[in-house]
Amino acid sequence: MLRRLYERILALAGSRWALPALAAVAFAESSFLPIPPDALLGPMVLARRDRAWLYAFVATAGSVLGGILGYAIGYYLAPLGIKLLSMMGHSGGLESFHVWYAKFGLWVILIKGLTPIPYKLVTIASGLAKFNLPMFIAASIATRGARFFLEAALLQHPKAKAIVDRHLILLLALGVLLVVIAFVAVKLIG
Repeated sequence: MLRRLYERILALAGSRWALPALAAVAFAESSFLPIPPDALLGPMVLARRDRAWLYAFVATAGSVLGGILGYAIGYYLAPLGIKLLSMMGHSGGLESFHVWYAKFGLWVILIKGLTPIPYKLVTIASGLAKFNLPMFIAASIATRGARFFLEAALLQHPKAKAIVDRHLILLLALGVLLVVIAFVAVKLIG
């Protein structure tokens, strides 16, 4: 099943829908959807190494724009933002994020933007905490850009596709493990 999904995403990379699909997933992940854009970005770069930087740029732009929507949800629609955070396992909502931002400020965005933790947590929480919007956007560009361009650079290597093809299940398992560790770390710190 995973192999078939991987093959379909590789095929998508060659279609005219590749860029809009990547932009839409990156946008939605930063504000409300639980699917990370890496699920499209990785296979798309593997399928079209010559477009790696374009794909990384589109993922970054979509993620930052979606992040602005997430920020707006937290800022202007606080009850909805708190409910969304609660649905994602952060029932402390506003209070816990105010503590995070009081302690760590900009570092919350910079660190969480690079991790596999769903970015919508950061975007909505930043709006709830009324974090400085221009600083939020700059930090989002820096962290999301670093993440997606690094991923594109690694997967652009000529041997990357052969390695991923050979070890797809192991790499996916490691990815899931990394996400679980990140969630546990957030729970322990927060």
